[in-house]
Amino acid sequence: MLWSLIKIVVFVALVAALTLGAGYLLESQGGVQITVAGMEYTLGPLQSVMAAIVVVFGVWLFFKLFTLLIATLKFINGDDTALSRYFDRNRERKGYQALSEGLMALSSGEGRLAIAKATKAEKYLHKPELTDLITAQAAEMVGDRRKAEEVYKRLLKNDSTRFVGIRGIMKQKLATGDTDTALQLAERAFAIKPKHAEVQDTLLQLQAEKHDWAGARKTLAAKLKHGALPRDVYKRRDAVLALSAATEIDDAEASGKAAETAIEANRASPDLVPAAALAARAYIAQGRKRNAIKVLKKAWESHPHPDLAAAFAEIEPNETPDQRIQRFVQLTRIQPEHRETRLLKAELNLAAENFPEARRALGDLLDKNPDARVLAIMAAIEKGEGAKDAVVRGYLAKALTAPRGPQWVCEKCNTIHAEWTPICSNCSAFDTLSWTTPPQSEVVLPAGADMLPLIVGALEDKSDEPASEAADVVDLDPEAPATTAPTEAKPARPEPEDAEVIEPEAAKDPEKEGAK
Repeated sequence: MLWSLIKIVVFVALVAALTLGAGYLLESQGGVQITVAGMEYTLGPLQSVMAAIVVVFGVWLFFKLFTLLIATLKFINGDDTALSRYFDRNRERKGYQALSEGLMALSSGEGRLAIAKATKAEKYLHKPELTDLITAQAAEMVGDRRKAEEVYKRLLKNDSTRFVGIRGIMKQKLATGDTDTALQLAERAFAIKPKHAEVQDTLLQLQAEKHDWAGARKTLAAKLKHGALPRDVYKRRDAVLALSAATEIDDAEASGKAAETAIEANRASPDLVPAAALAARAYIAQGRKRNAIKVLKKAWESHPHPDLAAAFAEIEPNETPDQRIQRFVQLTRIQPEHRETRLLKAELNLAAENFPEARRALGDLLDKNPDARVLAIMAAIEKGEGAKDAVVRGYLAKALTAPRGPQWVCEKCNTIHAEWTPICSNCSAFDTLSWTTPPQSEVVLPAGADMLPLIVGALEDKSDEPASEAADVVDLDPEAPATTAPTEAKPARPEPEDAEVIEPEAAKDPEKEGAK
């Protein structure tokens, strides 16, 4: 209503101004004198203005007729669209102006305005491959998913816009959690444009989530082929996919294939710890112990890990603790100052009841990096050497609230996993788990962890306690490593049957326990 009133006021003011100007020209003196072929023409002020308007209009009309003549000549020479382009030029100008305004509105976040401008542009241009795309994106911006899906489906009908329509619907299905339909759409989009990086990543992610490892490896190979992935990254991720496929083969008849796949994964990425451990176990099952040792030693050079030590122990499951120490020299002499190597040597000596050597193996880890595993080993050493129960309790109390040490942590969302997996259980990211100390690994206990020394005994407390209380020291932390103290107070050199309790986790296995 207000806008209409403003337009009326402006129109009346314009008419009044023109009337006032015409009256002023009629009353003014002078004019314009024109001589043509010896004839003189005298025009008054108002007549001069009218003559100027007629001349301007005549020039405009001349150029219009001239361009029409040019278009007609082009049409006669075989350009079938010359005349239609001439008559539609004004419509195209308005259409492209509306289209540009729609793009500006879309980029500035004005979804409703972008839809209106796209509708206007379609009215003039009749080019849905341009206007429908703006409409769909603007509809998504304002949350109108139904309209967006409707527009994307219209884009499917045109060969030039089919990929855009499939990709748009695929993203909508991903947003709603319909991964099955999204996977099918991603496969269709990949078939149309195999070089599209976003479609490649989406398809690879969905195939990995669905455990379609064979399809994921093909997609990964396509990324390498089209230059979307460096070769070293390709080798690593292909090894992860091969390892994932091998771990899911549980059929006895297919065990040979699983072993070959694991070995293939290890060859592609020797530093991938789970692949090395699985490949070593495959070699052990085949009786190829030398190959297993070679695989584990090479992986230990890149990344010492408890799983590698456990697999190394399975090579000779029935050996004595002293024999195991001698055989593990092949592993422990590689990166001897690494934290994992020192912990492994300490656990091996605990199993052999060589507590002074176990203490020497720990070195300064107790001062520099006292995590739960280090403190549990130290508690076992103190118990084995006949220390007071209060001292052992102090170490175990500290282990309850100490950091857990390195774990499988997602590099993207920092989620901790008990075991390695190719897909993060929290953010579904692919190949993001690494063996590292999580940024927040403190164990939060109710009722205040600072009360523990008062309950179970301080580390500095040297008072005598009855031997019957020794059982309270053990198993305070059910998640602590396998190296725990024995359940009874014992002299500096414990009996052989008690040594089994503090056997290192790297040396534990059912066959050895049965042999003992």
